[in-house]
Amino acid sequence: MRGYLSKSDIRMYAIFGLLLLPIASLCYHGNLSLGTISSLPLFFLLLIMLAASRIEIPFTKIRTKKPEHLTRDALALEDIYGIPVLNELTVEKRQAFDTIITLNLGGFIIPALTLLYLLITQPDTSALEVMLIMIVAVSLLAEMVSGIGIVVPDYIGLISIPFALMLAPQNAAIVIFVSSVGGILIGSCTTLITFDREKKGSAYINLGGIGGFKAIYVSALAASLISYFI
Repeated sequence: MRGYLSKSDIRMYAIFGLLLLPIASLCYHGNLSLGTISSLPLFFLLLIMLAASRIEIPFTKIRTKKPEHLTRDALALEDIYGIPVLNELTVEKRQAFDTIITLNLGGFIIPALTLLYLLITQPDTSALEVMLIMIVAVSLLAEMVSGIGIVVPDYIGLISIPFALMLAPQNAAIVIFVSSVGGILIGSCTTLITFDREKKGSAYINLGGIGGFKAIYVSALAASLISYFI
């Protein structure tokens, strides 16, 4: 766990928790599914993703710039994202970060494994086509924010919904999940690879975590709820 629970985080967990209450009822009555993932496993998948969203698994390290303006902006960033940016700045006195890249358990590893499972059990070319659109969208709209990491727009996964309904209306839920999650994860990795390390940097970059979990979870919820109408 990198940061503390900010007011924004508490609101996020409260909103997602409230959404899970009616979803639990819908799953109990067998109204929701995600391809071969039936109602109850789907509910537990959503629950575990949310519960594991504070768990970060270190993956690798890179060297990134420690921008001069970060000290000035640290308190504002802490208030918005709930990350001890000022403390992370003072740990190392050098003008560069030894950036630790982590994979979030609830926002990267579990969704990625679910995505692979769906691709293997129910392959759909439409999902890959929409995923390409999502990768481009995320690559263009995601941003490396110094002191924070890769920040993805929270509702970017909703872009996949109309494309899924046009290309695969009978399989829209799977297409939405696979394309949105895959697009966000791959697009985030693309942003990680391409951002200018000589101008921006952070002590940690949490893939699927801070800056990205909301987008992943909103996509998973949207895909699950769309399945009710199919």
